[in-house]
Amino acid sequence: MDFDLTPEQKDVKNVKMVEGEILCETKEGISYLTINGVKDVNILTEKTLKQLGSVLQECKENEECRVLIITGAGTKAFSAGADVGIFLKVTQEATGGAEWSRFGQSVLNLLEDLGKPSIAAVNGIALGGGCELALACTFRVASAQAKFGFPEINLGIIPGWGGTQRLARLVGRQAALELLLTGKVIDAHEAYKIGLVSRVVSPTELMPTCEALAREIIKNSPIAVKLALKALQEGYDLPLKKALVLESTLAGLCCLTEDAKKAFRSFQQKGNRGKY
Repeated sequence: MDFDLTPEQKDVKNVKMVEGEILCETKEGISYLTINGVKDVNILTEKTLKQLGSVLQECKENEECRVLIITGAGTKAFSAGADVGIFLKVTQEATGGAEWSRFGQSVLNLLEDLGKPSIAAVNGIALGGGCELALACTFRVASAQAKFGFPEINLGIIPGWGGTQRLARLVGRQAALELLLTGKVIDAHEAYKIGLVSRVVSPTELMPTCEALAREIIKNSPIAVKLALKALQEGYDLPLKKALVLESTLAGLCCLTEDAKKAFRSFQQKGNRGKY
């Protein structure tokens, strides 16, 4: 089975968003990605994932894009997860399930390794692959009507797009095991309690809250933001001493940038020495 992106899909100049299942618009430094999937619950089909991969590559290369906000079309769902029909296809081949899993992982890895912060604006249900998509984002902000879960276990399978790994790193081993092994669905407030999301807001405040967070990030040096993400992501699982070496190397690179030199000169000229 071939789930890889085609050369045309990898060529960001050829990406067309207006007619697809992933809608994208960039305004004032923020790229808005909307999952406009099928069946009113924004199912993640093979086509949707390929479009998402293409859009993410464009956002990575687009200097106007500083922060991504990802949400689902409508008010019912962020995404109800992967197209269950695909499993009827992949189970016909010995390696089909593993290939589908690796393909989904490759797309979500693009999101996590974008070098730019991403915010999941979870406007409704986020189940299975939809929840895994949210986990791959830098931040998760939930509407009070959002729900989260991994129902794969009820179908005799497990999450395969990074859910078993990112979830445990985010909420801890015990909380992750309870969600993964029971398949239960939790509401936004329970998700906040276990650390799955950072904020819970009313549906009307969801997008303004995400935009305000994005604008706070955009105020800062894009290089510093990128290297801070790199330091945390790559250093998180390293032994402390090795992580500190990574941190000092990246901190040194920051000091060499024109952004930093300009900020320090301005800092001194304003007489704010010692104050931030």
